[in-house]
Amino acid sequence: MTAQCSYNDCMTAITVRNVPDEIKELLSRAAERSGQSMQNYLLVVLEREAKFARNAEIAEMEPIGGGPLSMDEIVDAVRAARGEAPGSPGETGVA
Repeated sequence: MTAQCSYNDCMTAITVRNVPDEIKELLSRAAERSGQSMQNYLLVVLEREAKFARNAEIAEMEPIGGGPLSMDEIVDAVRAARGEAPGSPGETGVA
């Protein structure tokens, strides 16, 4: 059985010290342009960076089956994930 917790109880606070004023101002303006608070804007930035880090980990993993895939196998897998028939050209002709 897993423990249930409220949204804020399951979150970690992160403090960043020694942020130069120029960087703080750039981030503040970017948050304002996006219509977000600094808190929400920085959370989006952190989430995006975490996803990129995860993507890098996945890219470094060994393929299932142990061998490299051919370009045709990769294109067929992408098309299958999109619900297209393998070997069929996509709308743009690009996988």
